[in-house]
Amino acid sequence: MRELYSRLPEKSRRLYAGVEALKLLYGGISYIAELFGCSRDTISLGIKELAEAETLPKNRNRKAGGGRKLALEKEPDLNDVFLALIKEHTAGDPMDETKKWTNLTCAKIGSLLAEEGFKVSRNIVRKLLKKNDYVKRKALKNKAAGGHVNRNAQFENIAELRTLYTSAGNPVISVDTKKKELIGNLFREGMCMK
Repeated sequence: MRELYSRLPEKSRRLYAGVEALKLLYGGISYIAELFGCSRDTISLGIKELAEAETLPKNRNRKAGGGRKLALEKEPDLNDVFLALIKEHTAGDPMDETKKWTNLTCAKIGSLLAEEGFKVSRNIVRKLLKKNDYVKRKALKNKAAGGHVNRNAQFENIAELRTLYTSAGNPVISVDTKKKELIGNLFREGMCMK
């Protein structure tokens, strides 16, 4: 009996314990609770469910709506704060506007949200990324030898200039090309002076 009980899902355990307790007239609930190592309330609930019509679908063990509410439901401002935090760290595929990603890890985003007063797990961060259509970035090629010492400084400078230009109401155009190609094109178009 114990072996069968241990292999059953939650709802079936309650019903089985209820059936076995009903076989014994006096003290059945206490005896079965001790035998199976479950609560008397569980067995009483099983007996009650046996007397009722089927209320749960066959593939469910509990009624819908139980459990904790998701952080996304409890904190309505969480999504807005999340988008504001990763705005400066968002990139995308220039050939496909629907594909965007961030260079921040889930742990880093979680710690940034914690600084704003939202304590969330990495799992919630993944859900926020999925909700806002962020995709995992494809694996990059191996890093080429001879990286420049000030590589990060140039991107910080670009970010500063972008903020400066947009705050002045000027448009910002992003061009991803090799330096030689860009300068050559600008000379041909007469847009650059040596």
